[in-house]
Amino acid sequence: MTSIRVPAFAKVNLRLDVLARHADGYHELRTIFQSISLHDTLYLERTRKAGIELEVAGNSSLAAEGTRDNLVWRAADALRRALKLSGGVRIRLEKRVPVGRGLGGGSSDAAAALAGLLRLTRQKIPMERLLEIAASLGADVPFFLFGGRALGTSRGDEIYPLPDHNKQTLLVVSPKEIAVSTRDAYGWVDRTLTKNPRNSRLWSFCALCWSSREGPLANDFEAVVFRRHPRLAVIRRALLQGGAAEAALAGSGSAVFGIFPNPAQARRSARLFPEDQVFLCNTLSRRACARALWGSAGSGPAGV
Repeated sequence: MTSIRVPAFAKVNLRLDVLARHADGYHELRTIFQSISLHDTLYLERTRKAGIELEVAGNSSLAAEGTRDNLVWRAADALRRALKLSGGVRIRLEKRVPVGRGLGGGSSDAAAALAGLLRLTRQKIPMERLLEIAASLGADVPFFLFGGRALGTSRGDEIYPLPDHNKQTLLVVSPKEIAVSTRDAYGWVDRTLTKNPRNSRLWSFCALCWSSREGPLANDFEAVVFRRHPRLAVIRRALLQGGAAEAALAGSGSAVFGIFPNPAQARRSARLFPEDQVFLCNTLSRRACARALWGSAGSGPAGV
């Protein structure tokens, strides 16, 4: 195999609870990740020249940043060193997932680079080592090696697969000229945290994870992010008025998504946001993600 194409799916958080801030500066999270069909695309090609060549298309800010700072480059470099690969690789990243919107595009790109390079070189690596590399790149990168619906705990890097639910239609609204830094969002939410354990919330959260019914969307970042960017609350209300059964902030923002009963209603709602980027998409099962990321066998990272 000399070349390969790999999708890098975005995610939304159906539930995101920020429980505490530890002495090391990291936050204790409980979140339910859900993969969606919106994705970037990576093209990987083996080269005779040693090293990593990276080209980014579709996002001028990422194209301008230092190659070695890009998560795709860092993922490929970490895996090449772990496997002691001598050959080179050329990677083209076509961006579609907007940056700074809480959709996990950068982390998903990193996971796709790991999967793509393993498939391209036909190499194997122990699962524990692969997850260690993924977590070193970003707290939610391990999730994107699996996809589907999953519980994330600790920093969001401990992943527990959850039963997939029926496919749902989503409309994702990426607001014009509003990006939210994850670092800033955590700083804002820190001011609302207490040192009292929120056991009642934790138990209800765990019960929701394993329930066969859909639970309500919830995101601890909404209160603090909406306070600083009131238009995001306006977008959320518009989605609900446009027919969404539920709507919420995506991750730490600034994208807002709504869950609709059908694609036609979501398309009609999209007309409410003529100045923003809108993406009509659907939820993806773990099996669908694994098949797209890891090949037709669909075995996922457990098969590496």
